[in-house]
Order: sequence, then structure tokens, then C-alpha cells
Amino acid sequence: MFISKDIFYVGVNDHQVDLFEGQYLVPNGMAYNSYVIMDEKVAVMDTVDVNFKHEWLDNVAKVLKGRKPDYLIVQHMEPDHAGNIQNFMEVYPETTIVANFKTFGMIENFFDLDLEGRKLEVGNGESLSLGQHNLTFVFAPMVHWPEVMVTYDSTDKVLFSADGFGKFGALDVEEPWDDEARRYYIGIVGKYGKQVQDLLKIAATLDIQVICPTHGPVLTENLGHYIKLYDTWSSYTPEDDGIVVAYTSVYGNTRKAAELLAEKLRQKGCPKVIVHDLARVDMAKAVEDAFRYSKLVLATTTYNAEIFPFMREFIDHLTERDYQKRSIGLIENGSWAPLAAKIMKAEFAKSKDITWLKTTVRIKSAVKPETIEQLDAMAEELCKDYIARSPEKANKSDMSALFRIGYGLYVVTCKDGEKDNGLIVNTVTQVSDNPNRVAVNINKANYSHHIIKQTGEMIVNCLSVEAPFSIFQKFGFVSGRSADKFADMEVCRADNGLVFLPRYINAFLSLKVEQYVDLGSHGMFICTVDEARVISDKETMTYTYYQQNVKPKPQTEGKKGFVCKVCGYIHEGDELPEDIICPLCKHGAADFEPIVG
Repeated sequence: MFISKDIFYVGVNDHQVDLFEGQYLVPNGMAYNSYVIMDEKVAVMDTVDVNFKHEWLDNVAKVLKGRKPDYLIVQHMEPDHAGNIQNFMEVYPETTIVANFKTFGMIENFFDLDLEGRKLEVGNGESLSLGQHNLTFVFAPMVHWPEVMVTYDSTDKVLFSADGFGKFGALDVEEPWDDEARRYYIGIVGKYGKQVQDLLKIAATLDIQVICPTHGPVLTENLGHYIKLYDTWSSYTPEDDGIVVAYTSVYGNTRKAAELLAEKLRQKGCPKVIVHDLARVDMAKAVEDAFRYSKLVLATTTYNAEIFPFMREFIDHLTERDYQKRSIGLIENGSWAPLAAKIMKAEFAKSKDITWLKTTVRIKSAVKPETIEQLDAMAEELCKDYIARSPEKANKSDMSALFRIGYGLYVVTCKDGEKDNGLIVNTVTQVSDNPNRVAVNINKANYSHHIIKQTGEMIVNCLSVEAPFSIFQKFGFVSGRSADKFADMEVCRADNGLVFLPRYINAFLSLKVEQYVDLGSHGMFICTVDEARVISDKETMTYTYYQQNVKPKPQTEGKKGFVCKVCGYIHEGDELPEDIICPLCKHGAADFEPIVG
């Protein structure tokens, strides 16, 4: 397989394996990927599983056509990739192994190899020239072993990503990438979201046109899709709206409650309901779904004054992978001393940003009328935001939405006739209650100000504390005149046809402009409320909360210069230009401050 005119695929497919890493079902096998770069110097990128020694060496030899490799680059020492290092060195003894310090330590642990004069230890950020191709090594510790590094070829703009962007499945089987890549990521790399986020920040500075992982297909098109998914997974952000109901049941009563709840959720308009019997499902699939969707219900029995073993295993899989930013409801069953809900909740003690439902369902042996009432209350609580988004079922005159207005942060959406637009604002005020009027201040320099003056309509989305930094990047750092801020983003529409955000808000107000006041740099739009919906009970995002908990802390250590207070961009130098415009958020010199210390 040609990756480019100089880069060749020499990996293998494994249909013998049934459990990857001894636990993950792989009905379509696995691919172990290796690559050869043909240049003035020849480099082989990683080896494959030892069981495929001869097949792999044959593939390498076919590409080499009699040439001898100069380098074997070892990015990751897991045996499915490094298993043939010794075999390779026996066939090509003059090859130099390129690796980092930790990798060479692991090579000594795995093999009996004398590498005197045959090793090149590289540091983070160092490069190696093959002639036309220049390789730069980027350390990626704990993605997902401590010695991992990735390699960037600046000539063909290829990222050799080690286990990153990999998936289950052999390459001779056609299947969608997302599902098996998600199950692979969450199962194997999921614990190390911070480390993946750090690597993605480095990758964002590179011009990447091809991604060559050590598992799964070479990625050459729509790379933004794959990178966006990795950003979602590694930031622990729910990928899709939906509710997973995971249960264990001894005599069928807990199962009955779980299935009744699932049916009630579907009737109330939940976009996706997934039910897993943890005693029978592929546990990795259940874990994948729990991370994929935004809400989770756990239902189990009290068992030996504990919880049922399959439920404990499931929760262990979640918590060891840093499960967070989800809503969880509990259903417990106990004939004489129900303890399951208390024990399950305690298992998540170290998890961050878990919202517990107010309703806990308690079954005393069998499902009774009082159980049905509790299930109804839980379904209502779980589906509150879905109902609020529904054009048919929502209460569109819920003026308690006005209580969400404070010294908060908001996304104001509008439309220029063809394209939806939105921006971040921090000045929204209720100015009267009979009729209900709201004032919104917008900087005249913003494209949205121009649109709203023309159309006289807008929606104020009240951001909740769930909103991630990516929302502020999308709506605060680029202009809607040149960018489509809703590209690749799910949208919902209010009765006036404007977009409201389906996630990260606790309410929205559809406004009709009644009066405009010129305030110099800003314009004040005084509006009547046409529609008001409450989406969730989450707290409103305040400016202080954003500064302390959402905005990334700029990496100023060892740097001299000025930092943007809005986005954290660092301008290095002794003086700050008076006309500076931040390249990220487009704010001016007034929003920069000197780096202290």
C-alpha cells in the first residue's frame, strides 16, 4: 500500500486473535501497522506482533527491494508493536534503533540485545533527517504507556501516531471507523484524557494531511472529524444525547424496572435509549456507551450487603477511566436492607462533575405501583431538557427563564438571512416585567450587532456551568462574517427560526427588538420576550466561574511578555504593540496584561 511515493504500508492483519489485550472482543480481528520510508536513508516505523514475524519481514523485504534499512524507529514498546525488534535486528544487524530513553530501558527488559553502536537516543522535539524527509519526534507519555512518542514527517505532512487514532478490526474488513475506534479509545486510552489533550494541542500546530496509526486504517480524508472525536473523548465531553440504562437482575424484577424506565424515556422523547444487561453484554460495549451518551441509570440489587458483581465490575471500568461530566440516576432493589444505591454512589466519590438525579427508585423485591410512580418521576427528571427542546412538548412561556439572567455569560444567536451566527456576550439585563423586557449590550464591532440591527431578532442562550472552553472558542474567537460557527454542530430552532444551543445552556429567550440605544462602542437592544424555555437546573455560568474553572491557565512559566486575559495567548517580548490584535480571540491591547514572575 502506498501512503505517498516514499512511504509504504507493511503491516499485517490478525484474524487469530479473539480477545485483544486479553479482554476486548475483536470479532473482526486486529491490524498491526508498520511503515517503511524510502529515502537516502531508509526508516522502518515500528514492528508487529511476534506471531506474524515471517509475514511482516516478507512485507518489509518486498518494499526494500534489496536495500538495507538504516533505522528502526520504535514509538511504543507494547508487544503487539515491538514484538519483532529482536527478529528484525537478526535479519538487519546493521540497523540503528531510534528511540527515547524510556524505550531503550524497556527494550532491555523485553529482549537480550546488545545494541552497542546501534542505538540513537532522541529527545522530545528532536529531528532526524532521512534526506528529503525530516522526522520530528514528539513525546506522548501515557498515551497510553510512559515511553510513547509520535513522529511527524514534515515533507509528506504525515503523523505516525502510535496507538493514537487506532481502532479494533483488521484492514480487510469493511466497518465504520467511529464505533470501533471509540470502543478502542475508551477501553485502552480512556484514563489518560489529559495526556491526549496535551498531544492534541501539539498536533494543532502541525500541518497534518495523513495520520498513520499502529492499529486501524490510514486516515487521509476528513481528518477534522477524527481529531474532533478525539478531542471530545479525551475531554470527557458527552458525544451524543441519550440515556444508558445498565442493570443486573437476579430474578427479573430489577430488569422489569429497567425496561419500564426505558419505555417511559422513549415515550417522553429521549433521542436515544440503550439498555444493557451487564451479565450478558460485552462489558467494553457497555462502557463505551456510558462514555458516549450524556446520562446513565444504574439498576442493581443489594447482594451480600454489597452490589451485584457485574455492576461492581462495570462501575470499576468507569471510575478507573475517569468517568465525569455526566448525570447519573440510581435504581436499587433489596428485600430487607437495600444498600445498593448508597454503595453505587460511594463508588463515584472521586469522579468529577457528576450530577445525581434527585429521584432514586427503591424496589422492595417486586415492582409495585409505588415503584411505577418513582420511575415516572425519574423519567420526568431525565427528560426535562429533551422536552424543553421539543417544538411540540416544550413550555414556551416559562418566564422563570428570566431568573437565569445575572452577571453571567451568554451566547447570542441570530441569522443574516442565509447563515446562522452567534457570539459571546456578558451584559444581559431584565429591565421590566410588565411586559417582560430584556436589554442586551453588543459591541458594534461584532458582525452580530450588524445582523440584529437589520433583523430585529435574537436568542439569548444562558450558558450553564457545563459549558466547555470550546464553546467560548467557537463563539468568541472568530467572526461570523468569515466563519460558519455552526458547522458540524447539532442545532435546534425556536419558533422564530433562530438557533438555540442543544447543550450547555440552562434556558433561552427569544427576543424581538423594540428599541435601540447607541452607547458609543456598544449598542443596547431593548427587547420583548417572545418565547422563554427552561432547559435544565444547572447553575448559570458567571464570568468568575469561567475565569477560575473553564478558561485554560496560560503556560507562562519561563516566559517574558504579555498574556491575553480572554484566551490565554502569550505575546513574548519586552513591549506590547499598541495596535496588537490577539490572533486567537481578536481582542486588543486593553485585554493583555504583563506576565508576572
